Amino acid sequence: MDSATSEAASEAAARTPLGATADNGLKIVVVGGFGVGKTTLVRSVSEIRPLNTEETMTRAGEHVDDISEVRDKKATTVAFDFGRITLDARNVLYLFGAPGQERFWFLWDRLFSGTLGAVVLVDTRRIDDSWYAIDRLEHHGTPFIVACNDFGGPAYAPQQIREALDLDPHIPLLDCDARSRASGKQVLITLVEHVKNTYANQVPVLEQELTR
Repeated sequence: MDSATSEAASEAAARTPLGATADNGLKIVVVGGFGVGKTTLVRSVSEIRPLNTEETMTRAGEHVDDISEVRDKKATTVAFDFGRITLDARNVLYLFGAPGQERFWFLWDRLFSGTLGAVVLVDTRRIDDSWYAIDRLEHHGTPFIVACNDFGGPAYAPQQIREALDLDPHIPLLDCDARSRASGKQVLITLVEHVKNTYANQVPVLEQELTR
């Protein structure tokens, strides 16, 4: 799950520069544990070539980061990922993928500043890795949803995941494949709907634009 599928690559030719009339930027942050697919999700849905601050993982990092569950991971985000989706002539969605390692958590609070909402990406094989992200979002009062990325692990009922994460009933929970553009867009649509329901009419209605 280190890279997006050819689905995203095949759409690269259709990607266009940001329009001159765009003047309303909406910020969304993708957070979660180490190696859950945050970079992949941003890469899959972005209409531009994403900015990635990935560095090659070396043996020296084995003593700092727990890689026991992500042995196939070759690179890791050390600052943040950045992507963009143009919603219409004026509204643009900016996506920020946060680094997952504990040593970079100090960056999260700054990334959350000015955030419309957040996606907590979860690997159900390592569900405890999601606790810190949920705790910080709740601390900031930031609306969020939880998306379980498909790594082919054991299947759990939604109620089991909710109980494991102690999720409030109103927080959306869905499955996704971070490699798929269509799946990634559905995650963002779900988040926008949740934000709209949270703030009623205080934010633009964006989900119809995302489904274009």
